[in-house]
Amino acid sequence: MNEMTKAPTLDSSPAPINFETATEDDLRRLEALYCSYGDTVHYATIPPFFAGCEGSFMFDAAETPFLDLQMWYSAVNFGYRNPRLNAAAHRQLDTLPQVASQYLHREKVELATRLAQDAERKFGTKGRVHFNVGGAQAVEDSLKLVRNFTGGKSLMFAFEGGYHGRTLGASAITSSYRYRRRFGHFSDRAQFIEFPYHFRGPKGMDKEEYGHYCVQKFARLFESEYNGVWDPKAGKSEYAAFYVEPIQGTGGYVIPPMNFFTELKKVLDQHGILLVVDEIQMGVYRTGKMWSIEHFGVNPDVLVFGKAITNGLNPLSGIWAREDMINPEIFPPGSTHSTFASNPMGTAVALEAVKMLEEEDFGAAIMEKGAYFLDGLRELQKRHKIIGEVDGLGLALRAEVCKEDSYTPDKATLDWMCDEGMKGDLVVNGKKYGLVLDVGGYHKNVITLAPNLLISHAEIDLALNLLDQLFTRAAKR
Repeated sequence: MNEMTKAPTLDSSPAPINFETATEDDLRRLEALYCSYGDTVHYATIPPFFAGCEGSFMFDAAETPFLDLQMWYSAVNFGYRNPRLNAAAHRQLDTLPQVASQYLHREKVELATRLAQDAERKFGTKGRVHFNVGGAQAVEDSLKLVRNFTGGKSLMFAFEGGYHGRTLGASAITSSYRYRRRFGHFSDRAQFIEFPYHFRGPKGMDKEEYGHYCVQKFARLFESEYNGVWDPKAGKSEYAAFYVEPIQGTGGYVIPPMNFFTELKKVLDQHGILLVVDEIQMGVYRTGKMWSIEHFGVNPDVLVFGKAITNGLNPLSGIWAREDMINPEIFPPGSTHSTFASNPMGTAVALEAVKMLEEEDFGAAIMEKGAYFLDGLRELQKRHKIIGEVDGLGLALRAEVCKEDSYTPDKATLDWMCDEGMKGDLVVNGKKYGLVLDVGGYHKNVITLAPNLLISHAEIDLALNLLDQLFTRAAKR
């Protein structure tokens, strides 16, 4: 089943059912009748039911371990049922689990302070933190912030392959038309700019040359008023901001050359265009740093975060922005609001996660494990022609599945591999395992690997073994 699958037509409701004894088949029939498919993505032909989780694993009703290499779309960075973070959730549940956002609680203030002070040390600018409940909602808040600060400008730049969410505003700056096709959008659609996806870029350029080429191609838009974005007489752009993922997430974990963002930021600064960095998927140490933009030596004007800040335990997202953009005089109370924004359960868990990250050198450990995993992927690439490219930064890793020519995208094979991994019949040392993979990429042919940041070397070895089995099966099918 995929996202385009139509729900079955059922003529009548099923007979009353005892949920205490309901089988998975019973539940699937009820799902087909009563559950919207619009709030999920049915990538698997038969999506599995899971009954438990621990660390890097999900478990089905038969207690078969499924090694999860996507960790809830990089939301569970610190492992399922992380004892320390779960304990923080339990403490908050027993003290102050609920409070309206018009009032204060200690966890909100301390979390915002720690995040803002950390950003000031790294980016050299005082700023403030603003909370919401989901990544797309935080992107919407950032759009309001940018429009307000730029005098109502509604036009944005964004990247081909970029993903920022599926609400109406966020989908307007997400490059996939299929997210807008049925619904349109309230805001102006972004102008999408080429991202330096070197594996599928022009031949004959090394990665840095291609990064420079992409920046120069963008800079050309400002050479003349007739390129549609710049008034040289007034010295003003029609565009307010450039929304970027430093490493593309849904686009396939595409990692740009290290020179790319420094060169791009110079063009933006020359023309008064804000840099908004979307760290929803790559933030919170996925790449070995708190924010992935830190690898590239540029300072954002706005930074959007979410997902892993609470290890997936409670919805919480937010934005950090420069003081001149977000102080109460320019962005007053009521500028945005959600009933559950800055909720105490979310802020308490996020605060504990931030404290945990400050106590150890997470970055060094993640970079070492990421390099170890990437070396293993390169060995798989040598043995399997259908792996066109592997790459990674920290524990954000990619493996591009191709035809036998090691280049032509092969979505069908990857879809088959994902379903095959869900069978739970891969065997290592006499024990059965399943494998949870995520699909990304411009052609939906990329395995985007976002394992538990606390994954052990033994679990990485297990992952490589299971992937090897899947690639071997795929070659024989």
